[in-house]
Amino acid sequence: MGSVFITGGSRGIGAACVRAFAEAGRPAAFTYSARRDKAEALAAETGALALCADSADRDAVESAVKTARESLGAIDTVVCNAGIAQQKLFQDITDDEWLTMLNVNLMGAVRTIRAALPDMLHCQKGSIVIVSSMWGERGASCESHYAASKAALIGLSKSLALELGPSGIRVNCVAPGVIDTDMNAMHGGDVMQSLADETPLERIGRADEVADSILYLCSEKASFVTGQVLGVTGGF
Repeated sequence: MGSVFITGGSRGIGAACVRAFAEAGRPAAFTYSARRDKAEALAAETGALALCADSADRDAVESAVKTARESLGAIDTVVCNAGIAQQKLFQDITDDEWLTMLNVNLMGAVRTIRAALPDMLHCQKGSIVIVSSMWGERGASCESHYAASKAALIGLSKSLALELGPSGIRVNCVAPGVIDTDMNAMHGGDVMQSLADETPLERIGRADEVADSILYLCSEKASFVTGQVLGVTGGF
């Protein structure tokens, strides 16, 4: 069994993934861009390899994948989780903000997969999970660029599942609902409560619940699952 490479692993869903794979006994590396303190604490806690790499920087991503491969061995599992969000009226979103959103959320996944794929193609096996969002499926008012970038990730997942399936590589997508993370904290307590009220399970999701779904998709228990979008939404 090869190693795991996770992007955006210092906080939230990414950090929960690092913990889940560590508990499953999988050697893992994860990237972070800003919170070095959290990354180093998580690495000390789990034994995972923390690598500073901005998903918007191709050279940094390729260097991180190379370091992970040299330190942990061939990569056969990739979790593309790194992302950014922003709330803004459509007519106020600048071209630069559109490009930044797509560069991090969509192209960050493209760069990561492209860098890690040679190992999987060589071994003729592997699993890739891309973290999208329920907003990528249903749309999001005042977050059109975010929703569009997450919808693009769904299209990428389905396309790669078709292209890489003959090589024994599975590609799936997880679309979380409203999860208790730093990213969603920007909404404020009243909005989060309102979203919880709209959720059939009547609560906000936890990062570890998303991580468990990702771990399943990367495991042999999901050996015949590819090209799927798994909503971890509480029924929203």
